[in-house]
Amino acid sequence: MIFVTVGTHEQPFARLVAYMDKWAAKHEESVIIQTGFSTYEPKNCQWQKLFPYQEMLKNVAEARIVITHGGPSSFIMPLQIGKIPIVVPRRAEFNEHVNDHQVDFVKAVAERQRNIIVVEDVNKLEEMLETYEEITAHMQNTLQHNNEKFCAEFGKIANELVR
Repeated sequence: MIFVTVGTHEQPFARLVAYMDKWAAKHEESVIIQTGFSTYEPKNCQWQKLFPYQEMLKNVAEARIVITHGGPSSFIMPLQIGKIPIVVPRRAEFNEHVNDHQVDFVKAVAERQRNIIVVEDVNKLEEMLETYEEITAHMQNTLQHNNEKFCAEFGKIANELVR
């Protein structure tokens, strides 16, 4: 199953929703979409405008692939569950957001963390879905928490001081 979430931003993200609905019509794998405020209503997918948080967690956990928009909450959740998300940032050009901050942000995250896959052109999703396992085989599917690093380093310093 592929789970798609477009977040809760009030501008529609019909470009991604429509693409995945058309993809689902041609493939056997089921697709569940959280459509948010998108005006396009899928015909070939299970969908809902918004899912309760626990249901979002369940969908992400059960999905083979998670596709999100570029909002941090949406792509961090799959990482917390050990999934590498495909991130399709909203773009101002298509009236999906007020500016292109999602594009810039997810590119920076992908470059620094190397744990998300950024796809700016939805027409390239087909190829990404077909090669997902190959692409993610050598990627880190966890989050590096600064709190954990800080505590480990602080513990070392404290132990040295006590000795």
